[in-house]
Formats: sequence, structure tokens, C-alpha cells
Amino acid sequence: MDIPGLPARRAALRLLDAVLRRGETLDQAVHNAVQGLAADADRALARAIAAEALRWLPDLDALIDSATPQVLPDDAKPRAVLRLMLAQWLRLGTPPHAVVATALPLLTGGPKRLAHGVFATLTRRQVALPVHPGLPPAVAARWGDRAGAIAAALGEPPLLDLTLRDPAATADWAERLGGVSLLPGHVRLPRGEAIERLPGFAEGAWWVQDLAASLPARLLGLPGGWPGGAGRALDLCAAPGGKALQLAAMGWQVTALDSSAKRLERMAANFTRCALTAEVVTADLRAWEPDGRYDAILLDAPCTATGTCRRHPDVLHRITRTQIGEMAELQRELLDRAAGWLAPGGRLVYAVCSLEREEGEAVAAALDLASDPIRTDELPAGLAPTPEGWLRTDPGMLAEAGGLDGFFVARWRAG
Repeated sequence: MDIPGLPARRAALRLLDAVLRRGETLDQAVHNAVQGLAADADRALARAIAAEALRWLPDLDALIDSATPQVLPDDAKPRAVLRLMLAQWLRLGTPPHAVVATALPLLTGGPKRLAHGVFATLTRRQVALPVHPGLPPAVAARWGDRAGAIAAALGEPPLLDLTLRDPAATADWAERLGGVSLLPGHVRLPRGEAIERLPGFAEGAWWVQDLAASLPARLLGLPGGWPGGAGRALDLCAAPGGKALQLAAMGWQVTALDSSAKRLERMAANFTRCALTAEVVTADLRAWEPDGRYDAILLDAPCTATGTCRRHPDVLHRITRTQIGEMAELQRELLDRAAGWLAPGGRLVYAVCSLEREEGEAVAAALDLASDPIRTDELPAGLAPTPEGWLRTDPGMLAEAGGLDGFFVARWRAG
């Protein structure tokens, strides 16, 4: 019979292996990894242990290496177990005796004795993690002079951001939910409350969306003055649908396209909950052709998603230069297609939740279309456009207000 708590630690070990050895995301890996865990609390614990190990991985490895003269390969099972043990003790507050009881059974023989000895040495020393997580060297090199500020924001998962269906009711919802607002139509709450239990969920008054993720749709502006009435908006790569919901709430006639039927089903459910409408199209953007031109087009392109590292620390360890280059090539192809579907005078917004310049600035610079520079007065206080008129956010920005995800946004207007 398993020791109480051991199955959750075994699942956490499977999660860590799936990310670091097979390159899966935590979201992809969690379904298989937690099979056999009946309790929601155990599934949540397994994910929390793995996520904290990934968030602090370079620092945990430095502690492990300081306590043994024997070099443990990166993929050695004792190192993986020790990462989980230290994450529980130093990040989740699990007492050392409970850590030992529920983690060492994952090993046998010499590896078990080695892990026990290293952990005992570190607990005797009463070691501590640094104030902020360290970044893997390759990641720090890519992010350059912003790496330190970004790392300083990664110690904790992000707060909960909501986008409101009716921006005019911002003050009312901020008070009702006990949150704060950083711009009209936005409310920020502490983590921890079940989403479905919050006031306004059932009636579709809001949806969950990081503050940075809400900016691309806002930058298309309100419809008005377009031939045919409200104006036609095309949301490309639309699922899970937060930006399409924004556009519909703003009054646009929305066509939402995505290649994933399953993700579009989730989006349709949110549209129903929020009493909003859109034409939903399941298609590959590279092959699809529209039946006309659009006054507003939003391309939230597939990307490496390194800007979501606060909530998905696995991206710090999975993404390589090769993947970044492959994504950038796809993004250029999709942006070129989208630009050809603009109506005269129409606006195009390109966005990626990536911190990589190859996926943001380099892609935007290659598009041959008249720039429509983003203005400071269109952004939350504390953010500013780049000299090119683009927007670059990262988790180190608005730190005093709880930070935000990393995004790149650029805008153009057709002649």
C-alpha cells in the first residue's frame, strides 16, 4: 500500500520528467501524470510541486550541487527527486520529515541513500533560496538587460485579472469583487478563489484574461463609421476566445477563426455565458480564404509563449532557439496573409505572448504596411510604446501593481 501523500509526489515526478525530458507543457502532461489521483487536492498538489520545482530549477540545482561532491547528471532520477523535495520544503512549507517520508520511496538502493544524505545536509545548514528565481543561462542571454527585472517577477504566480463585458461598470465590479482596476474594463483580484464562485461569473459579466492579453483587442479601437454598420472584425487564432469576447462586447461583428475545434467549443461556451455572438470558423489560417474584407483584424499568432512564464514556468526550460525560429517563420507567413484581407482604412493588430524579439519586433519590421503607432494614452498608466510605436510588455513591468504577462503588439492601417 502506498504511503499517504506518495502518489501525489510520484505524479509530480512524472510531470517534471514530461517537461524536462520530453519537452511537454505542464498542461499537456498533467492529464496522464495525475491518473489514479482521485482527490482534487492531490492533483493540485502534484502540479504545485512540479511548478515550483520548475520555477526555481537553477537555484534548486545550485543547492543540490553544493551538498555533494558527486556530480549528478541533469537527467538523473536522484536529482529530480531532490528538486521536488527542496521545492516542497523551501517553497510549499512542507516539514522536512514529511518530505523525506513521501519522496524517498520514489528511489531505491544507493540513489535513495544519496538523496537522503544531500537533503539532510541542506536541512542541517538551513539553506534558503534567493529572493528571486534565477533564469537558465540561455534564457537570460536571450532576454538581455531585461532578464533581471523579469526574473524578479517570477517568484510567485500572477494575480487574477478579469476583463469586464461592460467597462462602464468597472467601479461597481471592483467594489463588488474586492479588487482593483488598472484601466476601464479591468479588475485584478488575489489568487485562490474558485472562478465559478465569484460574483458575475454565472451571468457572464466578465472573463479571465491577463491585463497584457487584453491590450491587443483594445488597440483595434471601437467600431464606428464603417460601411455596413458596426464594422467587421476578424479574430485569427482566436481560441480560447478572450479577445474575440472583447471585440464582440465592443460592438464589432466578429468572425473568430481557429484550427482547433475543441478549443472553439470552449470559446462558444464562454460566448453563450456572456450573451455575446460571433461567427465561428474552424479552419487552418494558411489555407482559409475570407468572403470579403475586414475593417479590423487581430492576429494573436501561435508563439513560444515565453511571456507567460509567471504562470507556466515550464517555458523557461522547454523553448530552444530552433523552436523560436520555426515560430517566427510561421508568424511571418500568417501576418502576410492577414494583411491582405484588410478593407481600405482598416486596422491590423499583431500580437504574441512571447518575450523573444525574433517573434515580435523582427516579425513586425518585415511587414510592408503603413504603421499605425500605438499611443501612450491608449495604455495603462506605467506602460509606454517603443520608439517604433509598438508595445512590449514583460513580467517585470507594473511590478508594484502585481505585474503582467510578456506581450508584443504592433499595429498597422491599410491605405
